Amino acid sequence: MAKMQVEVVSSEEQIYSGEAEFLVAPAEEGEIGVYPRHVPLLTRIKPGVLRLTVPGQDKEVLVAVSGGMMEVQPSLVTVLADTAIRGADLDEARANEAKQAAEEALLKAVDDKATAAAHAALAVAIAELKTLDYLRRRTR
Repeated sequence: MAKMQVEVVSSEEQIYSGEAEFLVAPAEEGEIGVYPRHVPLLTRIKPGVLRLTVPGQDKEVLVAVSGGMMEVQPSLVTVLADTAIRGADLDEARANEAKQAAEEALLKAVDDKATAAAHAALAVAIAELKTLDYLRRRTR
């Protein structure tokens, strides 16, 4: 099967760099599937699960993304995520606590800066919880 190079980076670190046979991303208008030789595309991504089918692996590589941009070229996909966490590094209790804290911060926000920070924290927590939910449904 054909392969493409995939780079997933956040502002803090490189999350994934390697080959993939297929990628599913939470684009702004809905999930988008990308195979090698896809037409060029630039799209925003929203909080959710980035799923990669990697050659030689039975399970998908999962990454929780809180938003960002994705550029698709025929042999290269670059995801520039606001924040991203590998599926294996997720902790449900911590994600639920972060969501609750972000919701409380949103209620207490007194200016645009505090509101934006609370929205960003909430997006990260929701992305993590969506990824954990996907993992749970996949293992049934």
